Amino acid sequence: MLIEAWQRRGAGAWLLRPIAGLFGLVAGARRQAYARGWRKQHRLPIPVAVVGNVVAGGAGKTPVVIALVRHAQARGWAVGVVSRGHGRRTKDGQVVAAQSDPRDVGDEPLLIHRATGAPVVVDADRVAAGRRLLAEHPGTRLIIADDGLQHLRLARDVEICVFDDRGVGNGWLLPAGPLREPWPRRCDLVLHTGERPAFAGFRGRRTLASKAIDRDGHTIALTELATRDDLVAVAGIAQPQRFFDMLRGHGLRLQRCIALPDHHDYTHWTPPDNAQLLCTEKDAAKLWARAPTALAVPLDFSIEPAFFEALDARLSSFDGSEAA
Repeated sequence: MLIEAWQRRGAGAWLLRPIAGLFGLVAGARRQAYARGWRKQHRLPIPVAVVGNVVAGGAGKTPVVIALVRHAQARGWAVGVVSRGHGRRTKDGQVVAAQSDPRDVGDEPLLIHRATGAPVVVDADRVAAGRRLLAEHPGTRLIIADDGLQHLRLARDVEICVFDDRGVGNGWLLPAGPLREPWPRRCDLVLHTGERPAFAGFRGRRTLASKAIDRDGHTIALTELATRDDLVAVAGIAQPQRFFDMLRGHGLRLQRCIALPDHHDYTHWTPPDNAQLLCTEKDAAKLWARAPTALAVPLDFSIEPAFFEALDARLSSFDGSEAA
């Protein structure tokens, strides 16, 4: 598996070092072009907090974005989210609604909108997304850019870099290693979502909720599911094994685990017969069309208070960031 291979400097990684060197030169030249003003950055009239990572693959950015939105809402800030909408079939910008097709707006933006109620706009051009969001919601006082660390065209006021237990892997750039850009790099806040942080930063913790949810919003306790022997878990996320391990950690006896590619759309996927399917919230909106009896098991994510104190201190320096 590529993610595992990137954790060490094996023969394959060494063979790819020359390509990684070229990748680094291109990425470095692009960053310098923006830093020196040769390529224009576009600044929105309100603060922008970017959430992203320097490591390829999922590191828990979506739960972080949801936690940030909820924190801002609790503080009385009007907050919106912009995202590329990775894996969607559409190319134009889209405003995410609760009933949007995840194939059109992306599974993660839809999850963020449903979980928080905050306005979400998807567009490969995050500047255009931000402008559209502000046009439709002019009272917005903070924008969170999901997975926008390398989208340098959008000027940002706060950068939040997310890591999981992989850290920076073998420390090499793509494709010899997992890094999209060299690390360490300048960053306002570093947040670790795993159990074993590789270096200094704030801590977050991912756990499964104690209940599963059906397509109608009804809940069932995981303790009730623990008595069943027909459970099949399916996940189309970056690291599905984590989800499977969490389910087993709650005492669920999984008959089978089905790992699918990240952002899998389930359009032509055939559910197994005579099984109670368990999936992630990210998969649910797509999977319910094919398997209406599937149960989604939400992810709970908590971040240490010191992180939010540091974030609030950073945002308080921008005019209007505390407007309701």
